[in-house]
Amino acid sequence: QVQLVESGGGLVQAGGSLRLSCSASGLAFSRYVMGWFRQAPGKAREFVATISRSGTNTYYADSVKGRVTISRDNAKNTVYLQMNSLKPEDTAVYYCAAQLSYTDPYYSPKADGYNYWGQGTQVTVSS
Repeated sequence: QVQLVESGGGLVQAGGSLRLSCSASGLAFSRYVMGWFRQAPGKAREFVATISRSGTNTYYADSVKGRVTISRDNAKNTVYLQMNSLKPEDTAVYYCAAQLSYTDPYYSPKADGYNYWGQGTQVTVSS
């Protein structure tokens, strides 16, 4: 059974930082592209960042570029999202997702391509 479990969310003041983690089990982690998405109240889920299987290629949404870094540790089956200079508009539930990929490098910002999703972790940024 595949499980993606996010952690690291919380309440932080504007300008602060958080590091989200997503621990994966039940899948061959190194064969999966990983992504982070978020959903704010009353809004559609949106792409945040994605990373290729090997970790050599990354891609970010314009709204977070320069403030967020995605990384992965295939030995630990974990993907991370380091978020700096947080803004109130970053408030959302953050989800990690996994997409099986037969090529590398490859990454995807499209939510409908992902096979597995975590339950999400809440990030709240106060002004």
